[in-house]
Amino acid sequence: MTDADRKPDLRDHVEPVESRKPTLEHIDDDPVYSYKDQRKIIRRVDIRLILMLGFMHCVCLIDRGNLGSAAVAGMKKELDLIGNRYNKIAVSFFPPYICLQVFGPILVRKIGPVNYLSGVCFIWGAVMLSGGFVKEWPQLVGIRIIIGALEAGFFPACVYLISTWYTRYDIQRRYAIFYLLGCVASAFTGILSYGITFMNGLQGLSAWRWIFIIQGLITCAIATVGWFILVDFPDRMESSKRKFMSNDEYEFILRRIEKDRGDVLLEPFNARKYFAAGLDINIWAFGFIYFSCTTTAYAVTYFLPSIYEKGMGFSEGTSLCLFAPPYAAAGVLMVVTSWIGDKYHIRGPILIFNALVTITGLPLLGFTSGVAPRMVGAFLTTMGCNANIPAAMAYQANNIRGQWKRAFASAVFVGLGASGGMTGSLIFRTQDAPGYHPGILTCVGLSVLIIIMVMLLSVRFYILNKRVDRGELVIGNLPGFKYTY
Repeated sequence: MTDADRKPDLRDHVEPVESRKPTLEHIDDDPVYSYKDQRKIIRRVDIRLILMLGFMHCVCLIDRGNLGSAAVAGMKKELDLIGNRYNKIAVSFFPPYICLQVFGPILVRKIGPVNYLSGVCFIWGAVMLSGGFVKEWPQLVGIRIIIGALEAGFFPACVYLISTWYTRYDIQRRYAIFYLLGCVASAFTGILSYGITFMNGLQGLSAWRWIFIIQGLITCAIATVGWFILVDFPDRMESSKRKFMSNDEYEFILRRIEKDRGDVLLEPFNARKYFAAGLDINIWAFGFIYFSCTTTAYAVTYFLPSIYEKGMGFSEGTSLCLFAPPYAAAGVLMVVTSWIGDKYHIRGPILIFNALVTITGLPLLGFTSGVAPRMVGAFLTTMGCNANIPAAMAYQANNIRGQWKRAFASAVFVGLGASGGMTGSLIFRTQDAPGYHPGILTCVGLSVLIIIMVMLLSVRFYILNKRVDRGELVIGNLPGFKYTY
């Protein structure tokens, strides 16, 4: 085969490794497409990947977090959820969810994003639907365990899939949009649930049962749409039957990723190397930052309606409807801070700012007596903790090289985040109402921990980057690669 017959390789237009500089100006200097054309190609990826995954994550969070709405809508009374029975139902989701996280990135690679992500989404929607027909509260525990097992690999697989399509300084905005759609779900779960309460008694079923049935049906519908729209990994799209761009456009995506971090080509799976990534202290630090973020975020999702009802004296319907406005405000803060983080190539300061917003809101929510200051606290707490979710995801994604290491990091990261969910479902106990002071103080402490860990990592990254500048260190086997802090 002559050089003229040889198929162009994605490395043909990539500068030698030693000359790479991880800046957007360098990455955007493509030999084939203008900057305007590049943006058009990436927007097409955004529509097929980010929006579809966002909608699927949306129903994922609805199914995971509708327990609070169902509790307010009569589930506690009908299933006799006295003592800590409600907490047991809430926490039962998390053990299988945490234990099975690590398999998500492997399965999505082996089975493919389309079949794996849309398949598990459809199945857990069907299981959620069955929750509307339980007779005793232990049956609901079983359903939550099954949903936890099915959802376990979904989020790390999504985080991993998104990270393979975008460069480091394009990614926080994408994570923000992906997670923002989930926030929209959380915001309007209360309103949707309130509307469903008017079905109380229809076909002999209580309102809370219809919440599970209707939301399970919505999940199955979204999963079906996802099967037709989702895309494969970028390195497999040229041979995929689901191509939505030309081969030249796929080559551009691959060139762009290769310029940014040099890991577009997937190494054969090696279990020893995959789990050896667990020796990287950075991966665990990112995970514990995410754990601290999700503990507060889950606690708000599960208990804010109850705080409104028991702590502020609102009615059932008002409590469900008031669930939405803080999440809408959180979406605004999320988008603004993500845009700033990507534009100015910063990650740590965004995490610290959002943690400070959370720390400001929590005492207002738990230690003031008036409705107005507690409502302000609910807004600030919801805004800060949820805006930090995509910030933590981008912080982790920016500082990991190698696809299988990235896959392992995603699993550990989301697994520890799920541990935060289990913690968040337990720290707000029924006997602590209406102030929930132990839970509030726990969330304050974890927000302070975020600030401390980010500051320590920033010092570490600064020192290591200086060693890279002096030629004393190569990070991730890629000369010129530096940490983002």
